[in-house]
Amino acid sequence: MTPLTQRRAWKALEAHHQKIKKLHLRDLFAADPKRGERMTAEAVGIYLDYSKNRITDETLSLLIQLAGESGLRERIDAMFRGEKINITETRAVLHVALRAPRGASIVIDGENVAPRVHAVLDKMSDFSSRVRSGAWKGHTGKPIRNIVNIGIGGSDLGPVMAYEALKHYSDRSLTFRFVSNIDGADFAESVRDLDPSETLFIVASKTFTTLETMTNAHTARDWSLKGLGGDEKAVARHFVAVSTNAAEVAKFGIDTANMFEFWDWVGGRYSMDSAIGLSTMVAIGPDSFRSMLDGFHQMDEHFRTAPFDRNLPVLMGLLAVWYNNLFNAQTVAVLPYDQYLKRFPAYLQQLTMESSGKRVTLAGAEVTCETGPIYWGEPGTNGQHSFYQLIHQGTRLIPCDFIVFGQTLNPPGRHHDMLVANVFAQTEALAFGKTPEQVKAEGTPEWLVPHRVFEGNRPSNTILAERLTPQALGKLVALYEHSVFTQGVIWDIDSFDQWGVELGKVLAQRMIPELESTAEPNLSHDSSTNSLIRRYRRLKESSGPDPAQQ
Repeated sequence: MTPLTQRRAWKALEAHHQKIKKLHLRDLFAADPKRGERMTAEAVGIYLDYSKNRITDETLSLLIQLAGESGLRERIDAMFRGEKINITETRAVLHVALRAPRGASIVIDGENVAPRVHAVLDKMSDFSSRVRSGAWKGHTGKPIRNIVNIGIGGSDLGPVMAYEALKHYSDRSLTFRFVSNIDGADFAESVRDLDPSETLFIVASKTFTTLETMTNAHTARDWSLKGLGGDEKAVARHFVAVSTNAAEVAKFGIDTANMFEFWDWVGGRYSMDSAIGLSTMVAIGPDSFRSMLDGFHQMDEHFRTAPFDRNLPVLMGLLAVWYNNLFNAQTVAVLPYDQYLKRFPAYLQQLTMESSGKRVTLAGAEVTCETGPIYWGEPGTNGQHSFYQLIHQGTRLIPCDFIVFGQTLNPPGRHHDMLVANVFAQTEALAFGKTPEQVKAEGTPEWLVPHRVFEGNRPSNTILAERLTPQALGKLVALYEHSVFTQGVIWDIDSFDQWGVELGKVLAQRMIPELESTAEPNLSHDSSTNSLIRRYRRLKESSGPDPAQQ
């Protein structure tokens, strides 16, 4: 693949950027009264208004040309064909198979994997129905009322985001908790008010060896047995596994009949619609879970088939490249105006930054451009009273994605109209700002005028859907999944590996014995790390009783 900066469309984009980089959105809208209606795209119930971006028709044409020169269509087809496009791990990338309809044909190494996917979904449905109905009994004969998901990374961020997003549809007679951090406080606070006889743990680890997950799982096992009289047989009634390692699952005490499978062609950050979503299915029920999968699939098919100039994920991905690489914008703010989506930005942080945080190309050469903007955000309107000041009047350019729904799930009085008014007001204020003349016309003293000027020209997308349903959530997640894929193709990187997380894991495993040993360890780290280990050991040895326990 020709390096990005050497592609013809890229060079044309650089020249074009120099010509239009100072154009203001005020002027672009004034020159084209229909811009706000024209620069939109709609598919599968998602409406994207991208008119408040610092682009012209020529910009869009050049970005689409860049997508063509980068082989985006070929890469999309290769992914859906099951080719091993995760080259460093020699794996297919087929999260799209997780939401393919029953009867579909998706072939990997000569095998149609769709029947296996639906076999696991059917098994999940049966289990979820038994827990929800009370047919699944704990060791003492009581039905399960508490479900604790133990995982980390994609095995936690997806389930907890989906649970919060779809809480309106969840069974409120069940309590759900999510444990991920190896900090013991996470587990302790999650189970503090739970009854072991009514608590089921879902342990989500592909290998069943993940340090954080298995440490928490063994703590959960001890906690559960302590509360159930110490009978080892109790484990099988209070633990199930999402894993592929049957031997380790059985060794833990879980009946392998209650092990839910997923596959190495499913990356962790793309796994919330696999068996990793078991807690989601228990919460919202099998029918709603399958509706979510249908939403994913609708967006998959749109991404696979739609022309690039009307393709929602492609448009969003290309705009992200435009700002990241031509305007040197280092971050993207994702601002969902729906309290149920409060964990959506955190979920996107893994999806985007674990995928795009790469410094070499598929061929192993140094990239010739910046990759991987930082994604962050909070639900509106909370952020307006926090960090929006920097977006409006700071020195950094921060492109924003606003997400909003036409209908509320909880209609108390005027709340939703007021919420939506804030979305539209923010995008308008960011785009057009307030000029010195406008500020002066308000009678503002001369000395105060500079402080009250809003430069504007701050770009945003507005993503509008009818209602936050399970199906709509699936569409939203897939929209961002494929936007990230689009960015990765332009940068010519492997968006599906994550070697950057490995080094710290290896070093931590090496340090644990040095922290735990009774004898003074022989340290061979750098002087800073050696000093920190020695200081920690002294603090640990000198610690007295917990004041809260006195």
